[in-house]
Order: sequence, then structure tokens, then C-alpha cells
Amino acid sequence: MVNISEKFKELKNIAGTLEGIHVEPLDLKEPFMELASRFAHLPGTVALMSGGDLDSARYHILGARPWLTVKAYGTNVVLTAGDQVLNFTWDPIDALSRILSTYSVSINDNSLPVGAGLFGYLSYELKDFIEVLPRTVMDARHLPHICLFAPSIIVVYDKFENRTSLCVAKIIGSGRQTVEQTLVDFQSIKTRPLNHKAVFTGGRSGLTSSFSKDEYMEAVRRIKDYIVSGHIYQVNLSQRFETDFEGDPFAFFSTLYEKAPAPFYAYIHAGDHWIVSTSPERFLLQKGKCVETRPIKGTRPRGKTKEADEALGRELTESKKDDAELSMIVDLMRNDLGRVCEGGSVKVDEHKRLEAYQNVFHLVSVVTGKLRSEKTSVDLIKATFPGGSITGCPRIRSMEIIDELEPVRRHVYTGAIGYIGFHEALNLSIAIRTATICKNKIFFSVGGGVVYDSDPEDEYHETLHKGQSLMGALQPQTADSAPKKFVWQNGVMKHEAQAKILISDLGVAYGYGFFETIRVNRGKIDYLEDHIRRFYSTWDELFQTPLPDLTWDEIISQVIEKNGLGDTTAAVKIMATHGEPNDLFPDHGLVVSARPYVSRPAIEKKGGLGLAVYPHPRQTPLAAHKTLNYLYYYLAGKWALANGADEALIVNPDGSVSETNTASILIIIRERIIQPRSPAVLPGIMEKQVIECFLQWGYVLETRNIIPEELFGADAVFITNSLIGAVPVLSLDGKQVSQNADLCTRICKEILK
Repeated sequence: MVNISEKFKELKNIAGTLEGIHVEPLDLKEPFMELASRFAHLPGTVALMSGGDLDSARYHILGARPWLTVKAYGTNVVLTAGDQVLNFTWDPIDALSRILSTYSVSINDNSLPVGAGLFGYLSYELKDFIEVLPRTVMDARHLPHICLFAPSIIVVYDKFENRTSLCVAKIIGSGRQTVEQTLVDFQSIKTRPLNHKAVFTGGRSGLTSSFSKDEYMEAVRRIKDYIVSGHIYQVNLSQRFETDFEGDPFAFFSTLYEKAPAPFYAYIHAGDHWIVSTSPERFLLQKGKCVETRPIKGTRPRGKTKEADEALGRELTESKKDDAELSMIVDLMRNDLGRVCEGGSVKVDEHKRLEAYQNVFHLVSVVTGKLRSEKTSVDLIKATFPGGSITGCPRIRSMEIIDELEPVRRHVYTGAIGYIGFHEALNLSIAIRTATICKNKIFFSVGGGVVYDSDPEDEYHETLHKGQSLMGALQPQTADSAPKKFVWQNGVMKHEAQAKILISDLGVAYGYGFFETIRVNRGKIDYLEDHIRRFYSTWDELFQTPLPDLTWDEIISQVIEKNGLGDTTAAVKIMATHGEPNDLFPDHGLVVSARPYVSRPAIEKKGGLGLAVYPHPRQTPLAAHKTLNYLYYYLAGKWALANGADEALIVNPDGSVSETNTASILIIIRERIIQPRSPAVLPGIMEKQVIECFLQWGYVLETRNIIPEELFGADAVFITNSLIGAVPVLSLDGKQVSQNADLCTRICKEILK
């Protein structure tokens, strides 16, 4: 059992104690966006920008230089202060509540919306710690459920009063900076030159969606069936788009803000990922005990002319469907607030307000209440999260249906973004129109509420209208112009996304298949006959069925041409799978694919590769074939990288050298070329060419057992495969091996013509 009290004593030891908030006016002589850009590169920076002139768009807020970071991956809670990390297992919402109470503080300036607190996001999946819900969709990203930062610096700009305030947390203990030191650091960063060259690119590969159009429309029809059956009245259904992204996430954020400002823009530098949100919807506002929510339901695109624009706004205002949808969600939110507010205090201050944004119109309602004296900000969140406008009604059954129909987890989408103060202050938006940038990818979801009379086609197009602000900034290529990957599968050229292998295929179930990798340089196929001879030899031994009668050079040329690789070096893979377990006539699968070949960075940088002896000897006769059961070699390669090497040296059960995880190995000792003997090893196509070169130059071939230590006495050691040609080995287990770069260059000129 985790002793939570001890953990929080330890937290105070490493993070210090919050004794108060220093507040002073700030003479801001530049646009707030420029100030935020100076801090944007620092992990833990959060910028909350209020665009437009709506009454909810009053403050710009910057939080930076966090003295505490709070992340929760399910029940794994990770608290970080400086270089100290506190890790324990607990309910993440309970942990959040305990952190807020531990650092509770008062603020003297009541005109400020926030002076100290936690800034960041709560993911949609936090719902699983509030309600008992199914989880049938894989979490492929492994991003946090809670990601919050306690800034040591908070800057608040009041647009209505044209006033800027600087707030600095007074942290006592654990060697924390004084307020004076923090102010000096702030001024230092504030006066740094701006990075005017920050750029971003995205969408070059085109947008991919978690749904096809037909699949999305079918999901809408499924929801309508649930409505007819009495399960629900409404469900919010979304689809996720994904594409490539490179460059500066803050440049993307500021570009979006210029194009289409909205009240709840947010930028979060979360360390290993970034969140960029352009949400128009307030989830929760708390000032003392006064609380507010502003659900949005109903959307129309903006018109291209004044007349068309007015007509679309009027159409939305007069829509009975949208009125019913909004009223339903307002009732849900009133009930939610009623669980934690004083009796009779929950009111609908305004219903069905038409709000105009850059790309769309929305209908908005304002619901307010007064929090009961014993209830906290976390109680308010638990009573209302996730927001009803982006789940459905009733909420729990709606979330179950979302889990059933949506193929990916939502993560931050339809969660909440903003701040939770240490002094009874809270302002969270619904995380819609929100993108996550991670590992050179950007993904975002868009959705809409489905009701009984929803039209599937209209619902699909509504998601596109809502996502237009993000899509437009990325300027993705159209489906026709975006580059596509094509493969040849069983006689048919297909887009890669349409190439499918059944899960009952033994190639999937057991790795019962094999492949060849072939180098193609500017349309010239290297050593095709040798590759096909080896491929057919494996076919005879493993499949024992008639060989496919195919013109391989023609197939490969078609794949190269279709993928636009005729003017470059490409890696072509021929793959065969057994098919389903049919003893008489197995339905074998054949696939030919191609990709650009780029030399490994380690080779380009060092001119060779370092090896490390893999501690797990290989003991399978299948090593004589290039089977699809390649996990051993894959794990060996990962092990090598983790241990500071580039390749794993694979050894036989007796400890003698066999090969590396991707290549054959050859040893030069004086005038001999030595090929390691191995009871089962793949005969290398490029290895054969290298050996023939050496034989022509007067070397003598010797095949014998080699132990790893003998590599240190060699004149040179090379590894070879069909893509890299021949590459020198530089080291083994960190110890240098003799090299002959000129000899390697001479070999490559001969074999890679």
C-alpha cells in the first residue's frame, strides 16, 4: 500500500512550500503573442489566448518556468520538481485533489483571474476514473491522462482594462529560487531577440482519417438505431485526422490565432508533445464559489456573402433540431451542476445565443450556479467531466457507444484545457478544434452531435466544417495530389491502405512466410536472379507447392514506376505469406512494395558501424531462410542500440560468429577472406558478390568457425547486405577493430554499379 501522507511530505521536501504570490504591474510594450513566443520553447510553458471580442474572451495568460509538473498515466502519478521525480500509484483525480489542497493559497488581488495554480490539460480518458466504463480501444500514443504545470511565472493581460500583471510564486525550501531571482530570470528571457524565422510545415503526406466517409456515415446510422431503441437521445461522434508535421508548434499556434481567433486558444509545451487548441467553448469557470458553463450545440458554416451569411445564421437560430439538441445538453449540464451547487442556485442566464466565428456559427447557452461551501474545484470537475456537449445524453451510455464506435482513443480531444487555481479559481475550455503534435505527426479530431433526425451525409460534412481552421493552416494536399504508396498484391496494383492480409493467414499467426529485400538504383534491379533463386529455394522448402510463374522484373519495374522511384535508389521487398491453413490448396499471399532507400545515419556520420555481441545465441534452423518470423533479429537490433552499438553480432550456440541482425559478416586476414561457418545462416546475395570480388583480386576463401575475439586480430571486417553493399566494422563491444576504408570503397564501386 502507498502511504500517501508520506509521499506528500516527500513532495514538499523536493518541491518546497507555496507561501504566497508576489504580484506587480508589468509595462508590456509588445503584443502578448510576442511575449509568449519568447517562452514557447521551454517545456512546461502554457499560453492561454482569448481571441475575438466576445464576453468570454477577456484575458491572455502565460504560465512558464514550472516549479512542479504533474503527470498521470492512468494510476501512475509522476510529480517532477527540478531534477527530482516522485512516482507512485494512486487514483489520478484523488492525487490532483491532494495537490491542490497541499498548495492552497490566498490571493489579495481579486481582479486577477488566477495568480497561482496548475496549467495544462485533462484528457478525455480521465472519465474512466469517474465512471465505470468499457475500454475496448487501444491507447497507441501512451500520452498522459493528466498533464499540468505549476508555473513560477504567470503573466495576465486584461484586454478590457488594458492592464498587465506579473505573478510570481513564493516557493520556500528545497533550494528554490527567491522571487527576486525569478524576476531577474523573467526579464532575461523577456528581452531575448525574437525568433522571426520560426516556421512549420504539415500536410505534405495528405490527411488520413480514423474513418472512411462510408464508415462514419454507417456509425451515424448505428447511433440512430440506438436512439430508436431508447438507449440514448444523442451521441457526439468524432473522427481523427492525422498527417505529418515539422517545425515550430508555436508558429503553427500563432498562425491559427491570426487566421481565426476564438475565446479559448491554448498552447502547451508538454515536453515530449505539444497541444494547440482553438476551442470556442467554455467548459467550466469558477471564481470563488460562483461557477459557469457554456455548452455549444448547433453549427453552420459562414456564408461567402453578407446575404448568405445572414441566411445561414438565421437558419441555425430557427432550427428546431439544433434547438432541441442544445436544450437537451443544457438540461444535462444543469443537472450536473446541481450535484455540487446550492439548491436553487443553478440558472440558465442565457439560452441559444448566436455566436459568429471565422468559419462557423454556433448556438451557445450560459448556465450558472453557486458551489456548495464544502465542495472544491475537483468536486466540480468530477460532477461534470467530460462535458455533456461532447459526449451525449445520457452521458454514461453515450460514452459507452463512443467507445464502441470510434476506432481510436480521443486523448485530449473533448477533455479540458486551462488552469485550476490554488485559490478557488478555475477556467477550463472543452478541448475541441485541438491538435496534438508528437514525433513529427499532428493529429486532431472533429465531431458532432447525432440525434434522431440527423442526416449521415450532413453529419460527415459538419465535421469537415469544424476542422477547417486546423486543416486550412496545414494546407494539406488533396486526396488526388497527396503522395501515395502503392503495392502489388497477388496480381493487382493497390494503394497501400487497401492491401490487406487476413488474420487467419499463417503468415500473421505464426510468421509462416518469407521475404527478399532488393536494391533498385535508378530503375536497375541489382542481382535479381540471385534473389529470386534464393526466394524460390525457400518456397520449395517451406511451402512445398508449385512456384509462382511470374515475370519479376516487370512487376518490380511497375511498382517502382507507380511509386515515382525511377530516378532514385529504392528498397524493394517481395513478401510471401502461407495463407490460411489449407493442406491441399493454400491461398498464398504475394506482395511487392517499394520505398526510397536512405543510407543509415550512423554510416554517413562514422563511415562504418559498431557491433556488440548479442547475449542470446541463435538456435533455429529457420535462420537459413528470410522468414517473416523476424522478431529475434528485431529485438537484437533494439538491444544493440540500447547498449551503444549500431548492430548486434549474432552468435551460434557454441559461441562462434554467425552474422549480424541485418547483414552477413566477412573477415579479412592477410590474403584470406574468411566466411564464418554457421549451422544455419542465410546465404547472403551481396555477400556472394563481395566474395567474388576478393577471389578475382587473388584472395583465398576460407570458411571456418570464428570466435568474436578473432575480429580484433583481423586486417578488416565488413558487413554486407543488399541495401548497404559493404560497410566496415569499426568496433566490437566498444573496442576498436582494424579498418581499411580504401578497400571498402573499392568493393562498393564493384558491387554497386
